[in-house]
Amino acid sequence: MITDEDLYLFNEGSHRRMGEKLGAHPADEGTDFAVWAPSAREVAVVGDWNGWRPDADRLSPRGVSGVWEGHVDAARPGHVYKFAVTASDGSVLEKADPFASFAELPPRTGSIVWDLSYAWGDGEWMAGRRDRQSLRAPISIYEVHLGSWRRDPGRPGELLSYAEIAPRLVDHVHRCGFTHVELLPIMEHPFYGSWGYQTTGYFAPTSRYGTPQDCMAMIDALHQAGIGVILDWVPSHFPSDAFALATFDGTHLFEHADPRRGVHPDWNSLVFNYGRHEVRSFLASSADHWLRTYHADGLRVDAVASMLYLDYSRKEGEWVPNIYGGREDLDAIGFLRQLNAGAYADHPDVQTVAEESTAWGGVSRPVETGGLGFGFKWDMGWMHDTLRYMDLDPVYRRYHHGELTFRAVYAFTENFVLPLSHDEVVHGKGSLRAKMPGDDWQQRANLRLLYGYQYGLPGKKLLFMGAELGDWREWSHEEGLHWELLEDDRHAGILRWVRDLNELYRSEPALHELDTEPGGFEWVQHEEADISVLSFLRRSSEGRVALVACNFTPVPRHNVLMGVPVDGFWRELLNSDALEYGGGGVGNQGGVHAQPVPSHGRPRTLNVTVPPLGCVVLAPDQQR
Repeated sequence: MITDEDLYLFNEGSHRRMGEKLGAHPADEGTDFAVWAPSAREVAVVGDWNGWRPDADRLSPRGVSGVWEGHVDAARPGHVYKFAVTASDGSVLEKADPFASFAELPPRTGSIVWDLSYAWGDGEWMAGRRDRQSLRAPISIYEVHLGSWRRDPGRPGELLSYAEIAPRLVDHVHRCGFTHVELLPIMEHPFYGSWGYQTTGYFAPTSRYGTPQDCMAMIDALHQAGIGVILDWVPSHFPSDAFALATFDGTHLFEHADPRRGVHPDWNSLVFNYGRHEVRSFLASSADHWLRTYHADGLRVDAVASMLYLDYSRKEGEWVPNIYGGREDLDAIGFLRQLNAGAYADHPDVQTVAEESTAWGGVSRPVETGGLGFGFKWDMGWMHDTLRYMDLDPVYRRYHHGELTFRAVYAFTENFVLPLSHDEVVHGKGSLRAKMPGDDWQQRANLRLLYGYQYGLPGKKLLFMGAELGDWREWSHEEGLHWELLEDDRHAGILRWVRDLNELYRSEPALHELDTEPGGFEWVQHEEADISVLSFLRRSSEGRVALVACNFTPVPRHNVLMGVPVDGFWRELLNSDALEYGGGGVGNQGGVHAQPVPSHGRPRTLNVTVPPLGCVVLAPDQQR
């Protein structure tokens, strides 16, 4: 199973497919086992076939590689096992397999021997996904936590399975028009309340929803329906549970020994030692496993900022400077560049996405030009600035206009995703709907305006599940979304608005093709703070154009003059105040004729009505 070259590359830190070598791999007769435990005195496999006796199935060391390996005739798929690791002090540690492909249902912690064979039916998707995920493609992401997306009222407290979720998720994503789903971590994790961000099984989908093949079938179903799948992945830290990676062979193997580098102060979890070659191979192989074995179309890498800075969330004296005296984690930077370069070399049609909350330069720029090599970066600044602005009573928004316009200063420094994510609707922050000021009507109008503004701006889009329902309750991982809200036409109107935004975003090249390029965006009005109106043009590479206008006050704005580059009739493609969305019906009666009067540095002028707390999108009728 494991060649000398495998061991060389693993020890060098450059092996990206060790998931196919280490762990448990069923053979024609029995199972091959291998584990990395360089400081162990002895290692054995214990399981339900040998009575969990550490003297029954011992492994042998492979030279000086730190790898222990062996074949067990009696072990078969479905058997539960752990590694009995005898540390240098003689203590015996029972450890789950770091490379396990399946695990027991928590709170049980055993690994399971499993055959990952699966007959995929997504060949058409895989052959064409490069174009569907390019920088110029429309990418609109529906962020999902599987355990709380939907529950069966007849089975209180139970989670739906991958098989039960798949058809429902396909139908809903189609109904809403999203191009991708992004799943909060589905890698095995002991604490359900961590939403998967406290990972222990870096190669195993959580058994809470079924088997690995059930997970593959769900992804397969989404692909066959033309929907991409992005997986959240957490190489930034891991929990300190004794059965898992922590002090794996009696030493700080995966984590730093010095708590100033090895313990994360925010989450009381452990930080990977990115300077250790084998740890880099382990993490890179985990990434490859999800991209290759599970056909994931992308990985969203969590908490990148916590990896980049040695002093992240640490006070003076609680962190160790790098060799140059700086705060940058040079090992982590090197690992991220290696990770992205390897992922794109092996899978050029996928995307990696960084959740990175600082002003670090070049996160989504190529490694060869000094960047970190991600395909996209979440624009956390836009999210926080915009939500802070939208939280204001409209009477005060005129004094905070710059919180909306500031983004244009940096909008094309990275390839951005504009997220309205799960982090903004938990821990007492309330739902997006609850953040909006005013009475019920104004809250819903503000929410539709927020989504319209998001979809009009350059950048790929992300909405967390439930945003399309207009729920006023904060998300809870212990219950399903409140689907009964859609029986109320006011909430159904918000879903229709999201659906139509997605449809227009996907169909109109001016709204997506140059999402990451300066030529795709031009301000028309950005200084009208007194009336809290913003308008801008979006462009495609072939000259298509769309005008987006937003009014952040509850006062209808009539006769607003906006300079445009094209003559003729400009059709109103979308209006968030339309009656079918729950609005008041204020608008432009189908569109506006351009007048031959220069304005805003352009040869023609539109006289536009922008509805109260509303967003309109117009485009020349001749390009329809």
